[in-house]
Amino acid sequence: MYQDRTLTCRDCGVEFVFSASEQEFFAEKGFTNDPGRCPECRAARKAQNRRGGGNFGYRQERQMYPAVCASCGKDTEVPFQPSGEKPVYCRDCYRPSRY
Repeated sequence: MYQDRTLTCRDCGVEFVFSASEQEFFAEKGFTNDPGRCPECRAARKAQNRRGGGNFGYRQERQMYPAVCASCGKDTEVPFQPSGEKPVYCRDCYRPSRY
């Protein structure tokens, strides 16, 4: 039913074979589109997504803001802009207050 087809990678432009067994697998999973990337580019993209890099709308590195812990006075960084209205705690002082 399925036959090997040659596709062109949208990232690197290299031709790759979309095998009959891969097509069958895609059909079993309900995928309706052919792969747009060669296996090497798919693996690179997957690895980059796991690291949180790239411009793919996935995890991006958080911007950190300097703060002074309200409990111990230690300099720390927090993932939000402190407004000064509420106390900010370092990691060590924050954990005990959660329980």
